[in-house]
Amino acid sequence: MRKTLPEVYKAFDGVSVHLKAEPLNTSVSARMEEKGTEKGVAAMSACYQGFDPAAYLQYNYTPPRADFERKDSIVPWKLACLHRAFTEGDVNGELLVDIGSGPTLYQVMSGCEVFNKVLLTDFLEVNRQELRGWLRDEGGSSLDWTPFLQHVCKLEGRGASAWTEKAAKLRQVITDVVPVDVHRPQPLALDDLPSAGADCLVSCFCLESASPDLAAFNRALGHIGSLLRPGGHLLLIGTLGMNYYFGGPGVKIPAVPVNEAQVCAGLKENGYTLIRLEVYTTPQDMKLGSDDGSGVFFAKARKE
Repeated sequence: MRKTLPEVYKAFDGVSVHLKAEPLNTSVSARMEEKGTEKGVAAMSACYQGFDPAAYLQYNYTPPRADFERKDSIVPWKLACLHRAFTEGDVNGELLVDIGSGPTLYQVMSGCEVFNKVLLTDFLEVNRQELRGWLRDEGGSSLDWTPFLQHVCKLEGRGASAWTEKAAKLRQVITDVVPVDVHRPQPLALDDLPSAGADCLVSCFCLESASPDLAAFNRALGHIGSLLRPGGHLLLIGTLGMNYYFGGPGVKIPAVPVNEAQVCAGLKENGYTLIRLEVYTTPQDMKLGSDDGSGVFFAKARKE
């Protein structure tokens, strides 16, 4: 475990008394960490330049991972977690913000029934274009979201034919698709959010796949928390134990492998109270080689 500067000094008798000047040490440490983070984030950004939304969707949002007839399929599991979180009664308000939407929409299909406004965000313009293509309803989407909409309607106790109403509702409440950078202290442009902040954040497979190391992952948790009003909720989904995933043919993107304990510690460190943590273990036949993750976590937390 990496020691802080004061801890290192304590290891040498008689030296810490003279060198434990907190303001100086904190400043030096912060500058060193910031420089390392900038290099790591720049390297991550370069990896994403070849990201292919259509290929990513094919890898992760078609059977067997999106098999709505299988109880152990990952996509129905995620949709069930989100449905429960949005219908338990404590997650509510005016504005829901999705952090790092990627080219996907499933993560706000339940939330659009609770919030009057939904803001989608992503770092990559190609992903923002993919989302806008669906919102314009001009046949510009790389994936047919109909089975996802139908499944969420089923979870809500509505008939499968209600999916057209849900699609219309999504297009009505999604107000914009804007850039985001979770590694900036202010991840969104100031005029993208009301001054009071969002009532709820959802973020799926973003932080661990955009961070060069665990420290950056934890800082990103804090950065997105700045967008959330006190008492607001964070619904966080991510991959466990993932060192890489493919964002397109030959586009291997490194990730920070996190475990449940690290996720819980990161939430606590950044002022969230964990309400629930659920874990999904990936069946062998769903380990398709598009990533090396061992499972998926879902966390529901409240900002204090």
